[in-house]
Amino acid sequence: MHDNRALVEHRLKRVLEERITPAVYPESVPLTASIWVAPGEPVPVAEGLAAPREPIAVGAKWGAPWGTSWLTVEGTVPAEWAGKTVEAIIDLGFDKNMPGFQCEGLVYRPDGSPVKGLNPRNQWVPVAAPAVGGEEVLLHVEAASNPVILDYHPFLPTLLGEKETAGDTPQYQLERLDLAVFDETVWNLVADLEVLGELMAELPEDSARRYEIVRAVERALDAIDLQNVNATAAAARECLVEALAKPAVPSAHKISAVGHAHIDSAWLWPLRETVRKVARTTANMTALLADEPDFLYTMSQAAQYDFVKTHRPEVYEKVKRAVADGRFVPAGGMWVESDTNMPGSEAMARQFVHGKRFFLEEFGLENDEAWLPDTFGFAGGLPQIIKAAGSKWLLTQKISWSQINKFPHHTFLWEGIDGTRIFTHFPPIDTYNCSMKGSEIAHAARNFKDKGRASVSLAPTGWGDGGGGTTREMIAKAKRMKDLEGSAKVEWEKPADFFAKAEAEYQNPPVWVGELYLELHRATLTSQAGTKQGNRRSEALLRSAELWAATAAVRAGAEYPYEALDRIWKTVLLHQFHDILPGSSIAWVHREAERTYNELGHELVELIGDSQQQIYETAGLGAAGDGVVTFNSRPHEHRGVPAGGAGVMAALDGQVEVADRPGGGHVLDNGLVRVEIDDRGLIVSLVDVEQGRETLPPGAAANLLQIHPDFPNMWDAWDVDEFYRNTVTDLTELDSMVVEEQPALGAVMVTVTRSFGASQVRQQVRLAEDGKKVSISTRVDWHETEKFLKLAFPLDIRADRYASETQFGHIFRPTHTNTSWEAAKFEACNHGFLHFEEPGWGVALVSGSTYGHDVTRTVRRDGGTTVTARVSLLRAPRFPDPETDQGVHSFEHAIVPGASIGDAVREGRAINTKGGSAFRGGGAVEPLFTVDNDAVVASAVKLADDRGGDVVLRVYEAHGGRASALITPRFDFSGFEICDLLERPISREGVGVTAEGAGLRLSLRPFQLVTLRFTRSTGSSEA
Repeated sequence: MHDNRALVEHRLKRVLEERITPAVYPESVPLTASIWVAPGEPVPVAEGLAAPREPIAVGAKWGAPWGTSWLTVEGTVPAEWAGKTVEAIIDLGFDKNMPGFQCEGLVYRPDGSPVKGLNPRNQWVPVAAPAVGGEEVLLHVEAASNPVILDYHPFLPTLLGEKETAGDTPQYQLERLDLAVFDETVWNLVADLEVLGELMAELPEDSARRYEIVRAVERALDAIDLQNVNATAAAARECLVEALAKPAVPSAHKISAVGHAHIDSAWLWPLRETVRKVARTTANMTALLADEPDFLYTMSQAAQYDFVKTHRPEVYEKVKRAVADGRFVPAGGMWVESDTNMPGSEAMARQFVHGKRFFLEEFGLENDEAWLPDTFGFAGGLPQIIKAAGSKWLLTQKISWSQINKFPHHTFLWEGIDGTRIFTHFPPIDTYNCSMKGSEIAHAARNFKDKGRASVSLAPTGWGDGGGGTTREMIAKAKRMKDLEGSAKVEWEKPADFFAKAEAEYQNPPVWVGELYLELHRATLTSQAGTKQGNRRSEALLRSAELWAATAAVRAGAEYPYEALDRIWKTVLLHQFHDILPGSSIAWVHREAERTYNELGHELVELIGDSQQQIYETAGLGAAGDGVVTFNSRPHEHRGVPAGGAGVMAALDGQVEVADRPGGGHVLDNGLVRVEIDDRGLIVSLVDVEQGRETLPPGAAANLLQIHPDFPNMWDAWDVDEFYRNTVTDLTELDSMVVEEQPALGAVMVTVTRSFGASQVRQQVRLAEDGKKVSISTRVDWHETEKFLKLAFPLDIRADRYASETQFGHIFRPTHTNTSWEAAKFEACNHGFLHFEEPGWGVALVSGSTYGHDVTRTVRRDGGTTVTARVSLLRAPRFPDPETDQGVHSFEHAIVPGASIGDAVREGRAINTKGGSAFRGGGAVEPLFTVDNDAVVASAVKLADDRGGDVVLRVYEAHGGRASALITPRFDFSGFEICDLLERPISREGVGVTAEGAGLRLSLRPFQLVTLRFTRSTGSSEA
């Protein structure tokens, strides 16, 4: 037989696109329309419904960037349509390739009840089934004219990302406003042909099944009268029945589909627009659930539920009913789908605390899974946090985006830095926006790396990023692939049911140890420095605010600010979303974030001040002396003042000597370290005097600013490509250098200023008399474009690996590039410190405001090894924010020669502590807890969230070894519990704890996290 397969396949494509699909709506009549343009930001629904309208017609331009227009469409169902299914078709000017990335709408009835959302892949609105002739139709549409930021030529700089620069030119043109008859038979024929045609294309060319489908499709196409598709669609469908009825082979891969709309809480749109995106999507999904009994939908991010609850209560009521029915499934148990590299220990924990608590309080549900499909890599401390929150599973697919190495598993155990293992699944479909295309389903089955040991995978199904969700077309295709020869088996299933099935099937999955590093989007550790610094400062202030509020409640009977702290935490957590904190959103988002952080900072400083004032007055510190009483917010003792206590700091008894350096520059020496700064203002020698050890390699300079061209191949704000290193300029030209003695601070400071390009920098190098730490403050007035600014510290140390602080501990990374996996980590994340060590000696580089860094090594001609650590300060990408990082920025770093890992932890926490204040007086205030081992660090001291008055202490082992610590509460307590992150009692299994004296002794494994809840004795001061 002659092979006409290609002819049939091409015929199918044309007939489907040009004849059959248009026949889904065989009859239509126009709707009349009128419009009201809201003058500013979006208005309440009632106001939009009541506003006066002006006529508008199809073809008219509408919608300034970020505007809101309220459309009213009206019409009458023709008498001859009686008994038929009638829908309204509303095309606001859609591009079908951009669901979620352009204009959208939410349809309301005249009474204000929501109907469904509109987007490029969802333009229909139900009117009547069956219709009544003469029936009047009246619908209102809240239409959002969100501009297209990521266009067909992507990553071009645009002013559309800021409302003030976007202009007022209409962005869209009304394309279609019709009432139309919906022909369900033709619609089903489209689904039949799409499923078979897409399956056919994925089968081997010599497959008998492929030819069976070819012949069936050919018969169906022959059965269609192209001039009367609607009359012949049923006959065409009959020709396909046998091909669609053949069951899948028993060994076919099984796909658990779940409805999904990954909605970025902000990205190419501001937070306020996300509120409406969520409302539009959830309105669509609750309507779809009502129509499709087998369908299940899942949505993560408790903050987004809260958006709808607060701003669109009429939609939220539908969501609550669908959740109660078990078909709208809250997932993830986090406040937002956050970044997981940069949030600090407590912030990462609170993502789960606030997310899980919201779902428990609103729905009575608790998640066992963490749901992070689009996060840019996963820190090694996350498994322990997931477990401590009471969860046990993780889903993501983002690692499939890695550019260099293919991850070897799809289902596996992920082991964190403390040994906690989490059952993890990467959907092999390689998307969180599955649309049920045959190519996607076939890719999932082929791509699945655990064949022979496992047979199931998950497919989040629906339009996402900008929302939209699952469509009825996707559901129709999934129904046909439930049991279809040649295809994987597709079934709608809840995430929890999938994970339970997958875990039961795969008894001994492989193990991946350490961080899940994404070999892409590395520059998100640096872009938008203002956002990142706002986050770091807010985290530090929140820790201090809780500490001193709890202390004031216990010591002074003060009222604990539950509501304020809850609100502030949720705001900070919201801004840790994986396109806000990483710096990859439009200008509007980041300008707003910086304003928000400033407001939160002022409020937190006030809360801290109020608490400390109450403690100060209650303790009578003002009358106890004429010294300076310092409140120590650090988790370690500082100059005689205990962690979490207040008192007069011990006097300094050293001094810093300063001398001119031969050849120019200055020498600073406090007897512990000696620093030489040359005539270029660079550190050229850093000697650990105690050890007689030079920190820097021969001829090298530290505190060296270096600038690189930075124009990645794509994803400007997200990516830095390795070739940026090929070109570098050392900034050594000096404008000025001034040395200043600071006797009140017991320090000497050298101030260096430089100019480069259109920018200026001022650095202050400070050596105090009481330690080995050399502090470096860098202030940059930055006006470069597509440049990358680094601060380099070459070290004379033989270190094959280094420690980098992460949540509740640190992770080790190699300094070498033996394999492609190591070479790919050319930019990585740290929190408070980097630590380099060879036996007997080490050095720490601590950071108060940056995350990104790189580490390289080389062997010198003299046989020594140079390891160079460079912190990433600033970038200047032009997309999506063309003004990224322009302006003034300040950074705090320090280098500590001779530092142990304990010194690195201590200095890293110190530089990241805010909220320590000083008052005139004397005496002391005991901390709420004392911990007798510096390796055991308190990450939180607070009152319990349930407002029962209990005191909560969270500690972790920070040095990476076994640790025993005596925890002594300095208040009367009647008992204690080991708790999860939500402060609920849990088993003490795995926690070494015994009563000892007036406290308890904890024995911790490396990096082990423990939450303790203490019940105060009757008669103690209550909040």
